[in-house]
Amino acid sequence: MSETRQPAATPEELARLFVERANARDAEGLSELYASDAVLAYPPGGSTVGREAIRAVWERMLEHAPLPFPVEDPLPTVRYGDLALTSTRDSDNTGGRVQVARQQPDGSWLRIMDRPEVPKE
Repeated sequence: MSETRQPAATPEELARLFVERANARDAEGLSELYASDAVLAYPPGGSTVGREAIRAVWERMLEHAPLPFPVEDPLPTVRYGDLALTSTRDSDNTGGRVQVARQQPDGSWLRIMDRPEVPKE
C-alpha cells in the first residue's frame, strides 16, 4: 500500500520535494512528482516516458547515487497560465537542471518535462 505524500503546492516546491525523496531513496515518491505521461530526458540523448518508466529509472539511479543530494539554488520561475518553467544551478558541475510543471485541477503541481542535466559546453 502506498503512503500519502505531500504534493507540491508551488512549482518551486517540486525541487525541494525531489531532494527529500531522493535522499530517502524513495523512487515511488519521486515518480509521484511527475504527471502520468511526463517525459524525462534520460538516458542522455534519449527519453523516458510515463510515470512508471520514470520510477524505474529513479530506482536504478538511486541504487548507486551518492547521498545526500543537495538542495540547489533555484533560478527564477517563468509562468504561463497553468505551466511553469523551473530550473536550478547545478551543485555537482554536471550542468543546470530544467523542468516544466503543470498545475493540476486540485491546485498542486507536477512535472511534465524534466531535463535533469544540461551539459556544459
